[in-house]
Amino acid sequence: MSSEPQQPKPGFQPGATVQVLTEALPYIKRFSGKTMVIKYGGNAMLDEQLKNDFARDIVLMKLVGMNPVVVHGGGPKINETLSRIGKQSSFVQGMRVTDSETMDVVEMVLGGLINKQIVNLINQHGGNAVGLSGKDGDMIRARKLVFTKDNPELNAPEIIDIGHVGEVASIDRSLVDMLVHGDFIPVIAPIGVDSEGQSYNINADLVAGKFAQVLAAEKLIILTNTPGVLDADGKVLTGLSSNEVDELISNGTIHGGMLPKIKSVLDSVKAGVKAAHIIDGRIAHALLLEIFTDEGIGTLIHGHYR
Repeated sequence: MSSEPQQPKPGFQPGATVQVLTEALPYIKRFSGKTMVIKYGGNAMLDEQLKNDFARDIVLMKLVGMNPVVVHGGGPKINETLSRIGKQSSFVQGMRVTDSETMDVVEMVLGGLINKQIVNLINQHGGNAVGLSGKDGDMIRARKLVFTKDNPELNAPEIIDIGHVGEVASIDRSLVDMLVHGDFIPVIAPIGVDSEGQSYNINADLVAGKFAQVLAAEKLIILTNTPGVLDADGKVLTGLSSNEVDELISNGTIHGGMLPKIKSVLDSVKAGVKAAHIIDGRIAHALLLEIFTDEGIGTLIHGHYR
């Protein structure tokens, strides 16, 4: 065995590494034992390196004492699978029109393929993940989501039926509690069931927000394909109160595809979740950068407790 001292790798900066570790320490202590609900979606689910980064982040969070709970989407893979069987995807107000055949595909892709891929990846990186759908243990009780639109030819608004698309009626937390206390990492597909046993596809952002509320989570973290909430000049806004977010919605600064995510976030912080984050999942190790550094990388929204 050589007695020669090991040389640092090219580009290695000891001072910077120490700074990162010391900066992370108070956050590790502060959040030990706390529940973090993470909505996993966007490019972070498509790029191989980002998928591995996400899995390692989740494992590290668990190893330092946090309790991560993952809720995932999977729209692009559903589109791809439907296209393969010759079925067109259509949407109403951003929600997938879901007939019985489409619902079968959604369950197969979300509850089967994607869910087990995420579980496998976390476990490969040293975690102990367990995959679930909201149907397991009757965990997510759903109700049918109904859209209406004004029709001048009718005396009442027209009801639009988009099939097996639901919203969360209630969540039974007991199964997740059992897994978390058993040192497992729950990975949840956003599929619910109603009192008649009918399955429903539910928006993953909304499911994650409801879990954050029911679990009294310290944080709700939503990975997306944007840097966060942007002002009129494209600058990331952070440190926002729920009242400030309401104002940004009213004046049109927050609009379009960001609105469902913001609704989930607002409902959560108003219900007592201490903080919510919207972060750019296209950045390597986005979770760790947001949780363990002073500056973070995305938008932080806090509740009225501040």
